[in-house]
Amino acid sequence: MRAEMGAAATWALTGYVLSLAGAIAGAIVAAWLFGHPDPARRERPAVVAALAITALWCVTLAAWGPGSPLSALLETARNLAWIVVLYRLFATDGRDQSLAPIRPLVIVLAVVECLQPAILVVDLQFGGVGAAHQVAFSVEALLRALVSVGALVLLHNLYAGASAAARQVLRWPAAALAGIWAYQLNLYTISWIAGSIPVELTALRGLVSAAAALLFAIGANARAADLRLMPSRAVAFQSLSLLVIGAYLLAMVVLAQSLSLLGDGIGRLTQVGFVALAAILGILWLPSQRLRGWLRVTAFKHLFQHRYDYRTEWLRFTETIGRPGAGGRALPERAAQALAEITDSQGAALLLPAEDGSLDLAGHWQWSELDLPTGACPPEFAAALERTGAVIELDEVRRGADAFGEQASVPAALRGDAKAWAVVPLIHFDRLVGVVVLARPVVQRRLDWEDFDLLKAAGRQLASYLAEQAGHAALLEANRFDEFNRRIAFVMHDIKNLASQLSLLARNAERHAENPEFRKDMLVTITKSAEKLNALLARLGRYGAGGNAAREPVDLSRVARRVAGRFADLNLVELTRADRCVVLANAEGLEQALVHLVQNALDASAPDVPVNLDVSCDGLQGRIEVVDSGAGMSAQFVRDGLFKPFVSSKDGGFGIGAFEARELVRAMGGRLDVQSRPGLGTRFAVVLPLSATAGFFGNHTPEREVA
Repeated sequence: MRAEMGAAATWALTGYVLSLAGAIAGAIVAAWLFGHPDPARRERPAVVAALAITALWCVTLAAWGPGSPLSALLETARNLAWIVVLYRLFATDGRDQSLAPIRPLVIVLAVVECLQPAILVVDLQFGGVGAAHQVAFSVEALLRALVSVGALVLLHNLYAGASAAARQVLRWPAAALAGIWAYQLNLYTISWIAGSIPVELTALRGLVSAAAALLFAIGANARAADLRLMPSRAVAFQSLSLLVIGAYLLAMVVLAQSLSLLGDGIGRLTQVGFVALAAILGILWLPSQRLRGWLRVTAFKHLFQHRYDYRTEWLRFTETIGRPGAGGRALPERAAQALAEITDSQGAALLLPAEDGSLDLAGHWQWSELDLPTGACPPEFAAALERTGAVIELDEVRRGADAFGEQASVPAALRGDAKAWAVVPLIHFDRLVGVVVLARPVVQRRLDWEDFDLLKAAGRQLASYLAEQAGHAALLEANRFDEFNRRIAFVMHDIKNLASQLSLLARNAERHAENPEFRKDMLVTITKSAEKLNALLARLGRYGAGGNAAREPVDLSRVARRVAGRFADLNLVELTRADRCVVLANAEGLEQALVHLVQNALDASAPDVPVNLDVSCDGLQGRIEVVDSGAGMSAQFVRDGLFKPFVSSKDGGFGIGAFEARELVRAMGGRLDVQSRPGLGTRFAVVLPLSATAGFFGNHTPEREVA
């Protein structure tokens, strides 16, 4: 007895709190709607009045309880107000004028609801008689349930007959009214059957009123038509699982309680049986991929308009393709996986075209047992896929279907593998770049139009990734060939310089061969040329190394004298200034760069016009300049062509000297400046940090002997 009294007190307190919440929510929404009138919404005044009456009714429920006469009268007023709102909602698209048969039903509902005060008077008059009170309660509950049924019928006609545009406006008010009338129908139906109002359902009436007020507030928003409740497929699938579990528990309770009437033993046996059945189903359900796959396929087939959640599938597809993973999986494996996950296939294999046009296995995902020997997929099969671009369902081929001529093209190796399910061509700009063979999914099914469309679209996207990778690989190969050609061009350039010196020596030998001094100079020149060739061979492997040569303190004046000495037999290189200037550089590379610049200056100058070398120091950097009085260069050529490989202003030139000189100087941490004027000449300046100040530039190297 005490427990029952405690439960009743708890529900009474809950009803009090929820009734106050309903009153507050109704009053706030009514005031807000009243302060924001909308002439286009003709039902707005009726909604404000209904919410205000509902708020007042909730106040009486909290103050005097649901059994008071005032709350009963206000409930009647509330129901009449919501019936008026329901009728006024037909004016959303003008149907309040055209649907004349609706009005008699509205009038009947209002008349039936107006009988409630008369029943209340009779109940108060004969309240002392228990039988009379029970009859009055039964009639009251039955009439309120009938009014709820009629209101729900009206609401169905309102929403079902509305246009698509009107439904956008009616969605939220219809949901609120459906909640109000459906709850009232259940409340009074149970009350009529039980002979009394359940305290639990009565306590929740304020919550229903608050929820209805909130829905009307949402519907009054101008953007309410754009609001959607669209749960993801994962949420829907999990919700379905919860519904199945809930239905099982409800069936267990109902059956156990029903059988308990036959005896405690049978009821207990039933409960134990349900527990055992639940355990068996759990053991079978959790590890069974086939069972879960069957439920997923069935649910998506019957509950959704489309089989696939395209947003989820596309995000998963791009995530699989774009992330190699911790194992560093190659693109062929990721490509096969990305396409297999769309159809829940157990595995997949990627075939790529070979040189002879056939398709060879390039990678697989969860299908290592696939046996496709070289040449198993002939060029005719690849040509047929490229021509049609069709996704082939191999089960249909095995049944004899020949929609695209696949009977003659599908190889026997794929027909004979029972696990092979579908063939997806990867087409990129009408060219076949690969083929994905899908294994069967866990749950056997046939491909439909949605499968074909999605697989074709995903296949084309996958083909673009494969084509991009192939293009990148081809570019890398072309870069390697370009590097090789560049090295050869450098070698030819250096050999050309040596050949020019030897040719000049050979011409002078024709005139001065008998001169002992000339023979002596000729021997020195030949010796130096041999040294240059040896140095060239030693340096050949270092082209493209990007500045890996060690740097050391180097005296620019000594380097300038050695460079001038190389061209001593020509008597065309003059050292105008040679200040002692120790810089941080690679002596061999610096000398080679200066040789290139001097040779270019000689080629650009007139015969017998010398080239000047000038070495200076400003306290922070050393500077060696190569100055000529040749033809000069335009600013555009200096900007766009001077340091561009294989572009030259000289007939038969390679365009390598200036480029290599700049790269060598940059590798030492310096820079190569150039000033040129057409008709006046050119000045190249090699600027390098002094060895003593190299630490300020981040190029500190321990001091060694000056080269």
